[in-house]
Amino acid sequence: MPCDTYRLPRQTFVERKTEIRKAIDRLEKRLASGAVKPVVGPQGAVSFKNWNEPDRSRVTDACAFRRIMAGNSAMAKLAIQRAETLAGRTVDKQVVAQGIHSHDGGATWHSKG
Repeated sequence: MPCDTYRLPRQTFVERKTEIRKAIDRLEKRLASGAVKPVVGPQGAVSFKNWNEPDRSRVTDACAFRRIMAGNSAMAKLAIQRAETLAGRTVDKQVVAQGIHSHDGGATWHSKG
């Protein structure tokens, strides 16, 4: 995962993986409670509104989305499905892979380049 490479100085790979796991666990709980809202952009990208540092731990929205969809949190997946329904489109995995992202919870969108 690309998020694994965003390590702090002297942070081991195992420490980073643990940090990412904890950040995703917190995100899943906040999605289930409604404190964080997934947003699907006009091109199919995904962003998580109200998911801020330090909860984020330098994990990108795209990385979080991929880990949630690969995981077992039905409530987090349901929150994403509701966001897709509200937006009238599904999250486009190709757009997520290309790096389309938002820095403000989905108000504006940027390409990786």
